[in-house]
Amino acid sequence: MARLALLLVVIAFLAPMLWLVLGSVHRGSALSVEFGGSYTLDNFRAVMNGPTLWTPMRNSLVLAGSTTVLTVIVASFAAYPLSRYQLRFGKAFLYTIVFSTGLPITAIMVPVYSMFAHFNVTDSMPATVLFMSATSLPFAIWMMKNFMDGVPVSLEEAAWTDGAGWFQALRRIILPLMAPGVAVVSIFVFVTQWGDFFIPFILLLSPEKQPASVGIFTFFSQYGAVAYGQLAAFSVLYTLPIVLLYGVLSRYLGGAFNFAGGVKG
Repeated sequence: MARLALLLVVIAFLAPMLWLVLGSVHRGSALSVEFGGSYTLDNFRAVMNGPTLWTPMRNSLVLAGSTTVLTVIVASFAAYPLSRYQLRFGKAFLYTIVFSTGLPITAIMVPVYSMFAHFNVTDSMPATVLFMSATSLPFAIWMMKNFMDGVPVSLEEAAWTDGAGWFQALRRIILPLMAPGVAVVSIFVFVTQWGDFFIPFILLLSPEKQPASVGIFTFFSQYGAVAYGQLAAFSVLYTLPIVLLYGVLSRYLGGAFNFAGGVKG
């Protein structure tokens, strides 16, 4: 039964991917794709141009990359006191973070849009990055704190004895040792923001600033017609950066936290 359940899960994930691959190269792509027929790369040629693919992909990379870097930096600083000090309101703050992770983004977009309009920062990519980072911070802080708890305090105390401050200890001792955890948080934030549709759709009004997650609307006409072949080709290219990211950081994801070598008797 367990193997059957796993097989059903694999089929559920592979079936849409199979449709994407076949639909991207099938000449007569439709809502259902059949094996056989003629295959072509015309769908890829049609979408591989500046306005359709390269500009939205660049915007997605800027938004997701900037959000990831900013979120990881701020989450590291926020997680440090939560992990290393007995704060009076530390537990209440952690519970607030847990509550924030379950708050749907749609519930706050109306006041957020009003605030952006009031300060005249709508259609601003830096302002959008700041808000996307704010939405990513709660879960990032929670994960970063849990990873930081696994680093022995004795290593940090040894650095303090040598004259290092908390910032030097965080940068040179803690973060290098929890590199797999930082990689996990980075991938989580990047993947989440790479696929985010709602926030940039609301806050970014200019087509030349919208990411690929919003640009996918290009293949849906106002009369309900869908360019399935081009949509499949665009989706395949849209997933490639995520696959490359997993490949680059896979060695961190497979690593184990081993601090025994850093502690001497």
